[in-house]
Amino acid sequence: MVANWIKREEGSTAVEFAMVAVPFIYLLLGIIEMSLMFVGMSTLDSAAGQASRVIRTGQAQQSVDPEQAFKDALCAAADTFLDCNKIQYEVVKMNGFSDFSSFPISYDENGDLISQGFDAGSVDDVILIRAVYKYPLMTPLMGSLLSDSAGNTKLFVTTIVLETEPYDVDLVAEEL
Repeated sequence: MVANWIKREEGSTAVEFAMVAVPFIYLLLGIIEMSLMFVGMSTLDSAAGQASRVIRTGQAQQSVDPEQAFKDALCAAADTFLDCNKIQYEVVKMNGFSDFSSFPISYDENGDLISQGFDAGSVDDVILIRAVYKYPLMTPLMGSLLSDSAGNTKLFVTTIVLETEPYDVDLVAEEL
């Protein structure tokens, strides 16, 4: 009876699937997480680009609160996928494009950005804009492989250096 039971093959497919199912599902979840991570990175890049346009064209500088105008533009573009309250940023006026190396990015012990402040400058100024987001990784294996900051997170950083346009403050005020 035991020999007859060992020779039977009806359950072999189920046993093979059970051996392959766990790694397959984990691989599938990893692919989904990597896809979501790339969407998050792309969203941060796009949002920083759109928000930097508010500074480049002088809209932020001419508003009552330039930092709030920048943050509103950043959040409007990023809110679809990222938590806007967790986006850290800095906007720094530089002496020129070659001055970029004088402004290295720095983090505290928790992996948060140590901001050098917010100075949107004025006409024809060179401005450094950085946006940082700590993306939470959901699957444990991906977290152990890709995490580069505290709390099982991946740090996204986007940097934009631009020169503001020669906007005319008086002309814009007359149009309003």
